[in-house]
Amino acid sequence: MSGDARGFLAGMTNSASIAAAPTVIPAGTWIVDRAHSRVGFAVRHLGISNVRGEFREFEGTLEIGDDLSTARAYGSVQVASVDTNEPGRDDEIRSSNVLDAAQFPEITFESTKIEDLDGEELRIAGRLTIHDITNEVVLHADVGGTDLDLYGNERVGLEVTGVLARSDYAIKLTQALGSGNLVVGEKITLTLDLSAVKQA
Repeated sequence: MSGDARGFLAGMTNSASIAAAPTVIPAGTWIVDRAHSRVGFAVRHLGISNVRGEFREFEGTLEIGDDLSTARAYGSVQVASVDTNEPGRDDEIRSSNVLDAAQFPEITFESTKIEDLDGEELRIAGRLTIHDITNEVVLHADVGGTDLDLYGNERVGLEVTGVLARSDYAIKLTQALGSGNLVVGEKITLTLDLSAVKQA
């Protein structure tokens, strides 16, 4: 056999091995377990500290095939479930001045592409909709691994982070101090601690 032929066959073998490599998350449909998960956010207050909060009501799904080219991640949160540990502030966030929960009750996300960066981290690009405005965002997910819980359910853990600009979604809180610092910062940091259960 010629050297070129051997090289061609070796290349085919390597390609087949790569194609058959398992995904970072095992194939299947995974449903986020709200009791063991958290959808949180943080925003700068007065330019000097962070206010943190979370949404208490949410759902999410991961659909993983034999490779990540067909993988999907999607979910939603109920705006009215916002909790920043300050009832008056929560009412303001729900109001038409901020997220307008009455007119836009849900925030939704749907992935457009999921990439494996290093076997432990995913890059998730997708469409985030707030205020009926949809923008492309990029999230990063650190995969904590998989294990069986005490009831025999297979679980996967992920910590998902991202940053978005509130003005991109017509959240126009622009009041400023004499120093120039905004009362509410422009950037919102997202942190999702997720435990998802594989469906039978």
